[in-house]
Amino acid sequence: MKRLWLVFAQSVTVLLAALFVVATLKPEWLNRKPTFASVVPVLEAPAPRNALPATNSFSAAARAASPAVVSINTSKAAEAGSQNADPWFRFFFGEQGKAQPQAGLGSGVIVSPAGYILTNNHVIEEADQIEVILNDGRKSAAQVIGTDPETDLAILKVDLKDLPVITLGDSDALAIGDQVLAIGNPFGVGQTVTSGIVSALGRTQLGINTFENFIQTDAAINPGNSGGALVDTNGHLMGINTAIYSRSGGSMGIGFAIPTSTARSVLDAIVRDGQVTRGWIGVEPQDLTPELAESFGLASGTGVIITGVLQNGPAAQAGIRPGDVIVGVAGRNVTNVAQLLSAVAALQPGTPATLDVVRKDGKSSVDITPGKRTPPPRQVE
Repeated sequence: MKRLWLVFAQSVTVLLAALFVVATLKPEWLNRKPTFASVVPVLEAPAPRNALPATNSFSAAARAASPAVVSINTSKAAEAGSQNADPWFRFFFGEQGKAQPQAGLGSGVIVSPAGYILTNNHVIEEADQIEVILNDGRKSAAQVIGTDPETDLAILKVDLKDLPVITLGDSDALAIGDQVLAIGNPFGVGQTVTSGIVSALGRTQLGINTFENFIQTDAAINPGNSGGALVDTNGHLMGINTAIYSRSGGSMGIGFAIPTSTARSVLDAIVRDGQVTRGWIGVEPQDLTPELAESFGLASGTGVIITGVLQNGPAAQAGIRPGDVIVGVAGRNVTNVAQLLSAVAALQPGTPATLDVVRKDGKSSVDITPGKRTPPPRQVE
């Protein structure tokens, strides 16, 4: 009996030792977690109920839009200097080397199978040669179809077949907080996609263009991105990247794009007429102060007060006079000078339109026939 008890005790000891070794080295054999996993106390979130796998990838949007975004290389012949032609200059300073041609870099977006490309006017301005490089490696010289410096847009055309074309989106449907992608060729490193959100809409009075209605985004935009695409998460074109606010020359999270709605109207006008024709009425407007708004019985930020009227201009002929407050143009509400400028510019010269005007004696409608706006002369530095 004593011998059997000794065998039993030894067997139990061996089994316990084996169990300890297995539990320590191979806990999965016992369908349990290792004992050292709970050494560090942590908070683990429970698995969400009925949750679908989440994805934050914008690869589909990038694949849809990127082929239609091109790089634009420009060159301008060096200006022949008159100094080398001066014998006294050559006597004192010798022959100077030839001036080098100037090169530029930007981006563009193919918007039509016919080869039309949207880009910024400042990308191709004064260029003697323009080369477009597609994402698939093809290259082509580009023809300038037309430019609109007042919106900083230009239309190019290339003669290539089977062109990738971007889908134009509804920029008016954008909301602050919507996710967007900026696609272009920053610093000439090659096509690059950055992501961000719509930070603000309707940015004006930035001093960049005459007609401003910018989409503001924090998607990284750098030199070379000008003329590139701002797209939504479907890869649809929402704007043409144009400018950045920066103290260093690089992205600081404040970039501006021209809405597709503006770019589309400029594209149609240039392709159809060779130029953009805008309306003009001949007034000097000023934003309405809260004090003036109260005196007219209007809510603050409603309407634009007229401080001057050009003699014999369309507004003068229609009976508009200083002190009038314009609150609407052809059915569009006007709350500031920028909106008035854009609304009047959208009028067809020679076609009568209606202005909603508030005066001391009440509100009235005034019929006006706008003239043709003459772009201001380009400043030469």
